[in-house]
Amino acid sequence: TENQHFLVTPTAEGAFLAVWTTATGEAMPDQQVVVKRSTDRGRTWTDMQRIAPEAGRPEGQIASWGFPIVVPHSGRIYLFWSQNAGAVDTRADLTADLAWRWSDDDGRTWSDRTEIRPFPKSAAPDPQPEAQENWVVYQAPVITRRGEVMVGYGRFAPGAAKQYLFDHGCECRFLRFDNILSEQDPTKLSFSVFPENEAGLQVPWPEKPHISCAQEPTIHDLSDGRMICVIRTATGFIYFALSGDGGRTWDEPRPLRFAPDGPKMQQPVCPCPLYKLADGRFILIFHNNDGTIHGGPGPCGSSDTSRWPAYLAVGREIKHPDHPIMFTRPRLLVDNGGLADGLDRTEIATYTSLFEHEGEVYFWYPDHKHYLLGKVLSPALISDAELPR
Repeated sequence: TENQHFLVTPTAEGAFLAVWTTATGEAMPDQQVVVKRSTDRGRTWTDMQRIAPEAGRPEGQIASWGFPIVVPHSGRIYLFWSQNAGAVDTRADLTADLAWRWSDDDGRTWSDRTEIRPFPKSAAPDPQPEAQENWVVYQAPVITRRGEVMVGYGRFAPGAAKQYLFDHGCECRFLRFDNILSEQDPTKLSFSVFPENEAGLQVPWPEKPHISCAQEPTIHDLSDGRMICVIRTATGFIYFALSGDGGRTWDEPRPLRFAPDGPKMQQPVCPCPLYKLADGRFILIFHNNDGTIHGGPGPCGSSDTSRWPAYLAVGREIKHPDHPIMFTRPRLLVDNGGLADGLDRTEIATYTSLFEHEGEVYFWYPDHKHYLLGKVLSPALISDAELPR
């Protein structure tokens, strides 16, 4: 069984709600979104509960990549996911509508109704305006300082399915949940897409420079009023971009460095989420190699060689016009030694989640895209004491 996109979040009552996607293999016809709930900080969990797809859907109309939003003042939990409706443009888990259910009892039970909408489009010129969107969200949305709920997503260009997914090209865009914090009727949610009238964030794929490979964005506020977006690319390095207007427009993506004049942060085509702690520190999860580690051929090579071990770097904001975060040296986070252990994959800590709860920092991650694990990060591991002040 393949288990991934492991998003755990604390609920209003202090329980932990785990959301993930499971199947016999990635994008297989039995793919579904499921949840479990824990009331003892992740030590034990309820039985698995299937959220989607709903009963009666034709085989192959899979549900994928669920992500939660907890409304702070009411405690309502929304669970969104990618719902295939029969068409397959890029891949069945990407060619999808936006679907959601909700819970008003802290995640114990979920609405009988499933709300489904076409995934919203921007007003940017589109050579195939009637095509269904190909999209994926891999992190939980954030509430920005403007009080807006936003999340980044990867958008693959439409077109007949190609043998290699990246040949479609991918850019990063941003979805705003316009009224989710104020609307009491969960069927009346509205959405906006940014940038509104131009292309999303793009980074040329070195092997095919006419194609963009910018994927898996994470966004956070900075203390100076800007926002930062960190993305994975096919260059062998992590890239980032900045926005000065709440995510509506962004500057040109460029490599993320340990410091403004420091070395670039290496990463194969693999998620590299950036998390923000309440005290302003950032935690970057990455694999600290350009894809050639363990004999790999490069950024787009086999995930069996480049996606282990996983590291973290702790970041702190600095006053700089172009590169507003500096990071510690990489620190080993988790490692499985690249042992297949009878499974198809060796990767570790891809499609993860992290949050603070009652003074502790919890990190949740898949191992081999099969085992789902969590750990409390020690204060020493996430200290920024080595950074100059």
